[in-house]
Amino acid sequence: MSDTYTVLHDSHDLVAAELPLDRAPYEALVTAVLAWQNPNLTSRDYEQIALQLTGHARAVAADVQRHAVTLPRNDGRGALAEVILREAAGRLSVPIQGAARCAQNRARLVERPEAVAA
Repeated sequence: MSDTYTVLHDSHDLVAAELPLDRAPYEALVTAVLAWQNPNLTSRDYEQIALQLTGHARAVAADVQRHAVTLPRNDGRGALAEVILREAAGRLSVPIQGAARCAQNRARLVERPEAVAA
């Protein structure tokens, strides 16, 4: 096995634009994370779950952004999308912590991205 790897830098999100979002696995993960009562996972497990949810939240945000820019300027949905995207960006900028609460907060963001602006 090689110790080298290649980093893909997609500054224009061309790769993501070509791939449809498969929400089903993330919806299942969100359901499981939000159902936790007293989970007994390691800090690293919580971090990995939060990273998965963060990645999907960013993909959803990019998808919303791509659709929002196609709306007419006087369409209120575009303005609402911008508010939601700013709030989501703020929440996603919070560092990930190895705790159930952090993973659950990311799950809530993925579950209902429109609730961010509420």
